[in-house]
Amino acid sequence: MSVVADGGEELSSFHLADLIGMIRNAEKNIILLNQARVRALEDLEMILNDKHALQAQINVLEMRLAETDTRVRVAAQEKIHVELLEEELQKLRSELFTRGGTGGNMQDVHEENRLSDRTSVHSFSEELSSLKKANISLKDDLEALKKELSDVKGTDERVLMQEKERSSLEYALKELEIKFSASQEDVSTLSNLKFECKSLWEKVEHLQELLDKATKQADQAISVLQQNQELRKKVDRLEESLGEANVYKSSSEELQQYNELMQQKIKLLEERLQRSDEEIHSYVQLYQESVKEFQDILTSLKEESKRRAQDEPVNDMPWEFWSRLLLMIDGWFLERKISTDDASLLREMVWKRDGHICDAYMACKETNEREAIATFLRLTSLPKRYYALNLRGIYCMRITSAIARIVMIFFNLSFLLIFSSGLHVIHIAAEMAPVAKVGGLGDVVTGLCKALQKRGHLVEIVLPKYDCMEYERIHDLRALDVVIESYFDGHLFKNKVWVGVVEGLPVYFIEPHHPGNFFWRGQLYGEQDDFKRFSFFSRAALELLLQTGKKPDIIHCHDWQTAFVAPLYWDLYAPKGLDSARICFTCHNFEYQGSAPTSQLASCGLDVHQLNRPDRMQDNLSHDRVNAVKGAIVFSNIVTTVSPTYAQEVRTAEGGRGLHVTLNSHSKKFIGILNGIDTDAWNPATDTFLKVQYNASDLQGKAENKEAIRRHLGLSSADVRQPLVGCITRLVPQKGVHLIRHAIYRTMELGGQFVLLGSSPVPHIQIIE
Repeated sequence: MSVVADGGEELSSFHLADLIGMIRNAEKNIILLNQARVRALEDLEMILNDKHALQAQINVLEMRLAETDTRVRVAAQEKIHVELLEEELQKLRSELFTRGGTGGNMQDVHEENRLSDRTSVHSFSEELSSLKKANISLKDDLEALKKELSDVKGTDERVLMQEKERSSLEYALKELEIKFSASQEDVSTLSNLKFECKSLWEKVEHLQELLDKATKQADQAISVLQQNQELRKKVDRLEESLGEANVYKSSSEELQQYNELMQQKIKLLEERLQRSDEEIHSYVQLYQESVKEFQDILTSLKEESKRRAQDEPVNDMPWEFWSRLLLMIDGWFLERKISTDDASLLREMVWKRDGHICDAYMACKETNEREAIATFLRLTSLPKRYYALNLRGIYCMRITSAIARIVMIFFNLSFLLIFSSGLHVIHIAAEMAPVAKVGGLGDVVTGLCKALQKRGHLVEIVLPKYDCMEYERIHDLRALDVVIESYFDGHLFKNKVWVGVVEGLPVYFIEPHHPGNFFWRGQLYGEQDDFKRFSFFSRAALELLLQTGKKPDIIHCHDWQTAFVAPLYWDLYAPKGLDSARICFTCHNFEYQGSAPTSQLASCGLDVHQLNRPDRMQDNLSHDRVNAVKGAIVFSNIVTTVSPTYAQEVRTAEGGRGLHVTLNSHSKKFIGILNGIDTDAWNPATDTFLKVQYNASDLQGKAENKEAIRRHLGLSSADVRQPLVGCITRLVPQKGVHLIRHAIYRTMELGGQFVLLGSSPVPHIQIIE
């Protein structure tokens, strides 16, 4: 989020390419809508045909329904008529019973009526049953008709929905046609812009040709400059040789004077001790032998001084050269092209910046890999370049004891200079500026490694290979022809290893071949399975160190993402032979501790039953969870944080976020070291991103930069002396967002200007404008 406070507004304009892209997108959308419209019309036509067919069926069904209704009414009337006849029959029967048999004729009539009634009733009952059956069938037909009618109603509703959708599509099509007509008008205005763009491209091509010519001239100048530098080095070496020759000349003159003095003494002895010729002769012979021995020592000293000059570290090569050389040797070893011993010797020569390995690289730079390996292996077959003189023989030389002591001191100092070396430090981290940076962790890793490298320590970094890294900032990035297998979730997964140079530092990138695509998420953090992602990476990083046969002095891990390194190292990898290092853990922010359910810790191969204890990795606030930072505090040899003040804050209940008890119990190995900055990267005298460079003795550039940023952000420049406050930070509660907001309003009240640049993972902070 970027906020500019001054009341001014920043004007924006569309570029030619953006407008052309918008027109093409509009044309594509119109074509798609036309296709959708055609499909909708076809669907509508099919629906209308279905509707007509259904309407015809509905008409037929309505006719059948009308006929059925008529038959039902007729049947009902007949039923009523039958019921009336039955009532009349019952009346007749009652009358006959009341009359009580009035004669034979009446009985006959009664019998006849009775028979006729029976026949009529029987016929009526049969007709009634048939009507009931017809009525039941009609009811079934009615139910079927009702179902068909409901289907017809549903079809009508779908037809209505299709008609509404068709109307909306027509409306959208009209709008797109209007936009297309407007875009056609814009295209007509773009023709002039295209012509101007074409002319600009021609100018750019012309400028590119000029730039190529200038580049060639610059390359020639650089080559001449390099030749001049080489000549200068040769001249310096000749001057040094001349100085040494003068020293040797002066010493030889002193010897000559001493010889003359001895000659005079010999003459005196000849005059005074004529009787002792044999003794004098033996003395002279002994003296001559001593002089010869002394000359031999001087000659050997000259040779050794030349050898020492060759063995001195090469300081005129950039750090990036040595890092590239180190990665090349490690690649040969991982690809099984050189042995472990040869790789160790070559790494040591690179670490000491040996001139012989530099010359070998320069000699085979244009050759193929096989010839280059052969050239480097010849270096490992040479005898050790120790001093060949026997130090004990110095005491036997027949020269003065003062010369012997001087020679002895010279040899001891040379020995210390050659065999003194720094530490081998490997950093395992989730960030490194500028290739993979979220916060200050990335800057600290890069700045600390560069500072250690300048002090003569061998520094290497291991990072995950994210898909969202700034790959253009990595030099000589290449994949090694080797696969490192690491354990996770009960299986062995392959990892591809990449190497490259970042800010002059050798970096190893691990790309897991895991179905979860752990580091192909478009971001570094913030995933639901971060605990599994980085526990996998921590174990794969240690597996890489084991497979490469490295013997580091210090393994430095940072924050909870690589806190797993400490328990993994001591529990699993020290028993396997990776046991030369001590573990340093740095926590940059104790708010993030890497807490997760205990079951997730077993994925990387750690023993949950042994580690889920109060004195090891069990979370202090939730006993059914493990805490990665707590595990690193317990298992590391030293624990650091970003400042002494913060180290005191986190040892309290409020600042420790539950870890204050653990930190206090391990207080002897917990210290705070104040973070610094990389003055090479953050130097206003050399920063090319500034409008004008400046330094402490010339502050004029600050005013010009202030004016430039005001113009860029559209701020008022009426008052040159008006203060301009800048704040660049991650907007999280730990940074004091409420204080920053108060500072903005207070600065505005006092007549100043405030520029804030930052982003926040917290939603309610990010939306603040």
